[in-house]
Amino acid sequence: MSAVEQYARAHIVTDTADSVDDERRAVPVALRYDPETDPRQVHFTLPGPHEWVFNRELLEQGLRAPVTSGDVRVWPCGRVLAVLEFHSAHGVAVVQFESKALVRFLRRTYTAAGTPVAH
Repeated sequence: MSAVEQYARAHIVTDTADSVDDERRAVPVALRYDPETDPRQVHFTLPGPHEWVFNRELLEQGLRAPVTSGDVRVWPCGRVLAVLEFHSAHGVAVVQFESKALVRFLRRTYTAAGTPVAH
């Protein structure tokens, strides 16, 4: 079993109506999973560095319907996007991903762990 690391671009979601285009608000996010260290958890690292660790099943369920666990909320946003909301003592980070990047990451985690891919 080997660790899975994947990088994805995500968009910071804000409620400000400024003229900043979406590409400049895109941020790189590191997605990590290590079945030897913690087979149930995934790690999301945003620039800063800010890292959240949560159950892999939360991510999988959140791609289909809104779910919350502790400081993390995940929900689908239309057919091609997913939103992750991270809470900390410093505030809230709301990040939007293309669902296919998260699905690809999940598939790789199940392969690395030697478990069947969930449907």
